[in-house]
Amino acid sequence: MSIKELAYKNRTYRRCDQSVKVDMKTLEELVDLARVSSSGRNAQAIKYVLVTDEKMCEVVFNDIKWAAALPDWPGPAEGEKPTAYIIPFRDDTISKNILWDLGLALQNITMGAVEKGLGCCHFGNVNYPQLKIDLGIEDEALVPLSVLSIGKPVEEVVLVDVPDSGKMHYYRDDKMVHYVPKRKLQDIIAKKY
Repeated sequence: MSIKELAYKNRTYRRCDQSVKVDMKTLEELVDLARVSSSGRNAQAIKYVLVTDEKMCEVVFNDIKWAAALPDWPGPAEGEKPTAYIIPFRDDTISKNILWDLGLALQNITMGAVEKGLGCCHFGNVNYPQLKIDLGIEDEALVPLSVLSIGKPVEEVVLVDVPDSGKMHYYRDDKMVHYVPKRKLQDIIAKKY
């Protein structure tokens, strides 16, 4: 798969085939892609918690909020939940400056997941204090940054042009096809020389 194909297929997937388990070796391979990503001052201050245990997956699932733009959808039903999570933490004993590190690391992880036939959803709307307790992380220097769910996608995600209304929210049709508006290329190029 070319980098362009990976980028176009690297969407947010919220519904997965829960019967397809993601193993720990796969998560380690994905985090290795994060490990070699660029890092400000090469500090490498992000550490990761990897979750494949079914009971712990349910615990993490309950600490995140699903699809803010779909207020009537409570999240994936049983049978459609992710089967793994990667949870990045900033290690304050190394550096608090991870402004670009997280995006670069997670992009490597999600592209690696797509290459393996998996899909991810990156969450910022998380009950972080509860998540840290649930994971048994007592080290105050470790600060949770987000949650990345991983599984075998069962939904179709379609990129569409931003509508005339200008609304950027993703939406679904009655067949649960997920549509994601994207600005046209000419709309994001400010100037050419």
